[in-house]
Amino acid sequence: MKFRIVPNFFSVVMILILGGALIREFDSESLSFENPALSIVYLIAFILSIGFMLKKPGDKQ
Repeated sequence: MKFRIVPNFFSVVMILILGGALIREFDSESLSFENPALSIVYLIAFILSIGFMLKKPGDKQ
């Protein structure tokens, strides 16, 4: 089964916002997150927004 990526406006905006938030939470000096619990929530939402962009070839649009 192949999946194809169908970018829609909502998913792209969510990915950009959540990706930026994850980068801001990461402390590169200590290689850790400033607030680990909030970073986990951001990461879960980031993965879900990528999941919404993936579609099976048989799905109707």
